[in-house]
Amino acid sequence: MLRPDGTALYANQTVLDYTGLSLEDVQREDQRTRVFHPEDVERLRQERHEALACGKPFELEQRALGKDGNYRWFLVRYNPLRNDQGQIIRWYATGTDIEDRKQAEERMRDENLALREQIDQAFMFENILGSSPALQTVLSSIVVVAPTDSTVLITGETGTGKELIARAIHKHSQRSGRAFISVNCASIPSSLIASELFGHEKGAFTGAVQRHQGRFELAHSGTIFLDEVGDLPAETQIALLRVLQERQFERVGGNRILTTDIRVIAATNRDLTAAIAAGTFRSDLFYRLNVFPIEVPPLRERKEDISMLVEYFVKRYAEKAGKQISKIDNKTLELCQSYPWPGNIRELQNIVERSVILCGGDTFWIEKSWLARVHPPRQELAGPLPNTLQNQEKEIIEAALAESKGRVAGPKGAAAKLGIPRSTLDSKIKQLKIKKLKFRP
Repeated sequence: MLRPDGTALYANQTVLDYTGLSLEDVQREDQRTRVFHPEDVERLRQERHEALACGKPFELEQRALGKDGNYRWFLVRYNPLRNDQGQIIRWYATGTDIEDRKQAEERMRDENLALREQIDQAFMFENILGSSPALQTVLSSIVVVAPTDSTVLITGETGTGKELIARAIHKHSQRSGRAFISVNCASIPSSLIASELFGHEKGAFTGAVQRHQGRFELAHSGTIFLDEVGDLPAETQIALLRVLQERQFERVGGNRILTTDIRVIAATNRDLTAAIAAGTFRSDLFYRLNVFPIEVPPLRERKEDISMLVEYFVKRYAEKAGKQISKIDNKTLELCQSYPWPGNIRELQNIVERSVILCGGDTFWIEKSWLARVHPPRQELAGPLPNTLQNQEKEIIEAALAESKGRVAGPKGAAAKLGIPRSTLDSKIKQLKIKKLKFRP
């Protein structure tokens, strides 16, 4: 409890227990400098003075010293008490411990700074290498859409650098100083994806021992990147649609509506139009995501950029390995130009790194056999698979499901064990009439 000028009159037992002070100590004129962090005292002195003078409720975030010698963050809310004439006769201040939230924000800032530094050193915008017309179209799109707040849908094959495009959009947006949160929707089990995105309340499900902030809360006022958005389960698609339409969501197990100021960038290597036709992706969500589409071309459509990318990766990994590589074998460049790169830039990057490790002189080369293992596109059979092959395929899938305890998605799911997309496995399970529930514990 405070006087109209903000000096302390009274503090409850909780405050005294936390600070280790007596009521007389709290009432001393220097109590703020004794209890609150020096940086916060100076930072908030003027702000608090002006807010008290306005006479309206306000709130401040500051660190308070506990009797254990440690500072914790508190959100302090100030509310005035007025007499019949409307004059303020008291201020009531309540402090809420927000240390966990501040630590989460700090971790998010540190991770974001580290990611920005990492990308700046490697691939960020101007270093997304290439001069091909196909890539220039993408870069032009980034320049146009980045300053806006429009939702972006990035499509393209695996390994084409869709996340780099998303980061470039964020860096050149008005939200660049805020968090960039990346979520791979295909790597999170479908039973946990809603909790991961939107958070959950304590007791929402078995194991939810405390409130958990979701990625949408952590990305507030920044950008969230939903990679492999085509793998979202149906119920999560509905929740995402609500966020895009109303900018609102609820934590799992909660009934409090939370609002969010966030930019959504999504990406997928799936054909969402086909997924809509198959009933696995909502058409209304697609249209909400597809406000500004960007298609990232595969490397085979950017042959003009291959030499530049090879030179860049050779320099990068040679420096990392402490090697002096000054030349690139001409036959290696010709080989790279003729290879279709089904794994796109990611495959090129891995091949170059492996070659640099093995390179013993000053000339870079790639083993020809590494680029010869290209299988022609699999032709669809006119009729059903022979029974023997179907049975064999069914046995392999059931063995993977048994090992993963019925889980399809996620790093430990059957799809990952088999090395195929989750959508492909779901289709196979349905086609072969496999009952995956029987493998769950």
